[in-house]
Amino acid sequence: MAHKAAIRRSVLALTGALPMMLPVTAAAAGTTFNAPMSGAISHVFHSSSNNWSGYAVTGKKFTSVSASWTQPAATCSSKTTYSSFWVGLDGDGSNSVEQTGSEVDCSSGRAQYYSWYEMYPAYPVNFSNTVRAGDHFTASVTNTGGANFTLVLTDSTQGWTHTINKTLNNPALASAEVIAEAPSSSSGVLPLTNYGTINFTAAKANGASMAGQNPDPITMASGSTTKATVSSISSSGAFSDTWHHN
Repeated sequence: MAHKAAIRRSVLALTGALPMMLPVTAAAAGTTFNAPMSGAISHVFHSSSNNWSGYAVTGKKFTSVSASWTQPAATCSSKTTYSSFWVGLDGDGSNSVEQTGSEVDCSSGRAQYYSWYEMYPAYPVNFSNTVRAGDHFTASVTNTGGANFTLVLTDSTQGWTHTINKTLNNPALASAEVIAEAPSSSSGVLPLTNYGTINFTAAKANGASMAGQNPDPITMASGSTTKATVSSISSSGAFSDTWHHN
């Protein structure tokens, strides 16, 4: 669909218990950013974002991230809504995000499922393969040295895999994430599709479970409205993320 090209999946505004190395007042006021915030963010626990919910790890160099999930089914109303589920490097305090995942949007009361990758600030690229609710996904993003990245997305239910090799100059490699997101357009964060609960498993960064790397649980909220919340993460890197409001 034509409007897809305008959607970004790489906006992050975090607030948390510890101070950030960016103006906290702007993020705390619910400012919508149309790109990841520039500059470094000190490690923050129990953060809040206007469009991300899930787990991030920071504090060292990250060259790989991976996880699996089951594509959730959408509950659609007449409202047009969007939601994406992905693994990625960077974005938590950096100007680039290297990510791949799946999506379910609602349009005219109907759910639309698909998959994609994005090397922000370039626009996302959608795959043409079939995606359905209940599909089992495994995804990874790996920096193979310098500017080189390999992104792998597998839908084992439908029987397809995409391996994308891309370059991105001067990657920060400062964070790794497993995220449920409300995508954004030039006008800001878009309404979040009701995806119920998504279950992620085997969330890893640098080949080890995120659980042992001081992971930051991120709640998606807009002002006083909680949009999505994340469960605790198990030692194996399993957690769930639950929709609350669009």
